[in-house]
Amino acid sequence: MSDYVPMTREAYDRKKAEVKRMEQEEVPKIAESIAAARDEGDLKENAEYHAQREAMGMLQAKINQLKTQLVRAQIIDPTQVPKDEVALGATVLVKDLDIDDEEEFTLVGSGDEDYDAGKYLITSPIGLGLLGKKVGDQVTIPIPKGELNLEVLEIKYDF
Repeated sequence: MSDYVPMTREAYDRKKAEVKRMEQEEVPKIAESIAAARDEGDLKENAEYHAQREAMGMLQAKINQLKTQLVRAQIIDPTQVPKDEVALGATVLVKDLDIDDEEEFTLVGSGDEDYDAGKYLITSPIGLGLLGKKVGDQVTIPIPKGELNLEVLEIKYDF
């Protein structure tokens, strides 16, 4: 696992706002629910109390996860990367050399990933394997199910 989490300024700001919202809105709401459930009596048989305590634990875990990402964040300015090589923010057209098929996806930072929409994390095996590559480069990328043999056909940036 790398020591930093690459992300755009927008993703960083979104995560920071999400932490603030959870701490200011959701935590107090669940805390009130816990207090109300505690006032109902015997805690051993109080399902609502235990459910709210579990919800608070899950919320705190999510907040801690986001805070860790924010502390480890490395803000990347995609406008400062060379446009002829694969980097954060690149939309890459690749050819799978094993099955002669083309695929296009965008390499994004933490918080922007959406694999169904073709937005892959720059820290994923594919992202790391393509990082710094140029049009015409061929690369073999180890993945959990074997290897991908790809050729970079096109690199685009939308800024």
